[in-house]
Formats: sequence, structure tokens, C-alpha cells
Amino acid sequence: MRGVFVTGTDTNAGKTVVSAALMVRFPGMRYWKPIQTGSDDDTAEVLRLSDLPSAAAYHHGVRLPDPVSPHLAASRARTRIDVGSHAASIKEMDEKWIIEGAGGALVPVNESDLMVHLMERLGLPVLIAARSTLGTINHTLLTIEALRARRLTIAGVVMVGQPDADNRAAIEQYGYVEVLGEMPRFDPLTPAALRDWAPLSLDPGGRLQEFFQ
Repeated sequence: MRGVFVTGTDTNAGKTVVSAALMVRFPGMRYWKPIQTGSDDDTAEVLRLSDLPSAAAYHHGVRLPDPVSPHLAASRARTRIDVGSHAASIKEMDEKWIIEGAGGALVPVNESDLMVHLMERLGLPVLIAARSTLGTINHTLLTIEALRARRLTIAGVVMVGQPDADNRAAIEQYGYVEVLGEMPRFDPLTPAALRDWAPLSLDPGGRLQEFFQ
């Protein structure tokens, strides 16, 4: 498999917008949201923001109505999320993937699996979407430690929100990672805004290219 898995330091850290920006920055990728809880449709939002047709996304996966952790949403729906089956469904496809997780790396998926176990099954490098605001150093470093404990490759970090040079420097120094972009909170959040930002400001050095070849 080729591509990256986008996780967040917590819910609403900016994973979906970062995923859309990656689709703009690297044409030819395909987007997949394996697990979605709540009424929001992240797949539709990524397609809208990247201005891409429906075929640019893989539309299969778990869709649960309650806006809670996947394990709890599945329990309320009287079902169980099988991490292995969802990983197996795409591993043989000859595609380049942007895969977006639900919540953070240690969000429970069922009675024994966490989101990070899906990352392990897929084997893709992980890109972390992190807030730029107070608290991000701790949350980001904890996410980095959880990923490295499972020997997952960290592709880098994208910080979302008002740029903070001190927080960026701390994450790079203590996390031994590269911040590949500082994405503002777009207002309004439009395809045009993303097209203006992503090509020049997301991964300007092209580090992620090695994961797509």
C-alpha cells in the first residue's frame, strides 16, 4: 500500500481539512474514511473541499449515527467493528491513499482494538493533525509516543490554527518530527481557500512524496 494515514491529537483537531488539503496538494490520491460516527459526512466534505468527483473517494466503511467513540457507537447500534476486515478490504487495491481515522490514535474501536491497531494493519505512515494552541505540545508528543511504541512511521505533523512558532519548535525538538505545514482556520472554509493554501504551504519540501511512489 502507498499513502498516509491521517490521525489527530483529539477530536476536531482538523483531520478532515488536512485530508482534503492533501488531496489538493497531491493529485491522483484516493480518500477513505473507514469509520465514521455522528451525522457529519467527512467523505462528502473532503470531496467538496478538494473539488473532486465521487470516484476520488472509497465510500465503503462503518457509518454509525451516534457522535461518540466508535466502540460506543457500535455498541449502541448493536454491532461490532472488525478492524481486520476493513484493512483487508483495500490492501490489495492498486491505489494511493489518504486514509482518515476517527478521533485520535487511542480511540477504542471495539472491546479490544484501538484506532492505532487499524493503523498497524494498514501499515501506512501516519500524519498527525494537531492544534496549534495551548496544550498541543503535550497532546502531540503523547500521540507520537503511542505511534512509535507500535513501530509506526510518523510522516510528520500539520498544525492547525493560529501559527505559534514556540509550539512548533517544541514539537519538532522533543518529538523528533517535522512540521510539514501550519494550516489556518479558514473563514470561510471553501475549496478556493484550500487551493490557494495547499500547493505552496503544505509539505513544501515534498517529504510526503516518498510515501506515494
